[in-house]
Amino acid sequence: SSFNQPKFCPTADWDHFGITFANQTTLGEYASRTLFINTNNTIYTSNNEMYQILIWINNSINPNKIISINFAVSYSIFVTNNGDIYYDDSARSRVDKWISNTDTFTTVMNVNSRCTGLFIDINDTLYCSMYDHHKIVKRWLNDSEIMPATAAGTGIDGSSSNELSGPMGIFVDLNFDLYVADRDNDRIQLFKFEELNGTTIVGEGSSNNIISLDRPTGIVLDADKYLFIVEQLNHRIIRAGPNDIRCIIGCDGDGSQSHQLYFPTSLSFDSYGNIFITDTFNHRIQKFDFLLNSCGEFKN
Repeated sequence: SSFNQPKFCPTADWDHFGITFANQTTLGEYASRTLFINTNNTIYTSNNEMYQILIWINNSINPNKIISINFAVSYSIFVTNNGDIYYDDSARSRVDKWISNTDTFTTVMNVNSRCTGLFIDINDTLYCSMYDHHKIVKRWLNDSEIMPATAAGTGIDGSSSNELSGPMGIFVDLNFDLYVADRDNDRIQLFKFEELNGTTIVGEGSSNNIISLDRPTGIVLDADKYLFIVEQLNHRIIRAGPNDIRCIIGCDGDGSQSHQLYFPTSLSFDSYGNIFITDTFNHRIQKFDFLLNSCGEFKN
């Protein structure tokens, strides 16, 4: 994988006080929603005000590479191992790619919606979460046809097992199972490979609804398939495992202090297990350090 999936212990915890990695001066006036960190800890996000993709390499304090992109607002980004950047061009209802070794651009998927989530699985299949059309579509990148096929959802707003309502963040595991932050249904849906009926694994309608979700927008899995959920309207991060569901960040309500979030959208791990969050309405990216003493060991 091009991204980090750390391995934690069940008792893993993170500093409840974050550090501002990037603020509004860097990210621009329009709230950033995009975030990707690769296995070399290169960090990618967008400045929607200046139409740029910003890149931090080798632990730099400021972006040391800036790519000018002709988009209005980008809602999602994904970077492959060769450095190619896939991004949502919501104004043109498509997904474009910046090719790293030629510094050129190409369109890789035509959709009639913004993509509020992007993911590329280990088989080079590109997935787009179509918030406005209530479905997930996919396209194998080696196929000459750039029109996608449906992966989940019917295109009709609904809460049945085969329906979605305003989906956002997506994640595909090594078994090609698809996890969806089904935002407006307040749930996380799991669609097993090639199945169109999903199972609610967290949130409204799940079998272990210990914590109610309020507009989940991001979903990431660690090495042991613990779910890390960005819960936008509760302004917090939830960690969900087979026997444990709990808040780990932003657990004291919304705000702009270092222990608070305000309409977060997405998260990403670095290789040390630290969590970076697009704290969207605070116009910043926050970093929350993994507490090594919360586990006996840490592996990536």
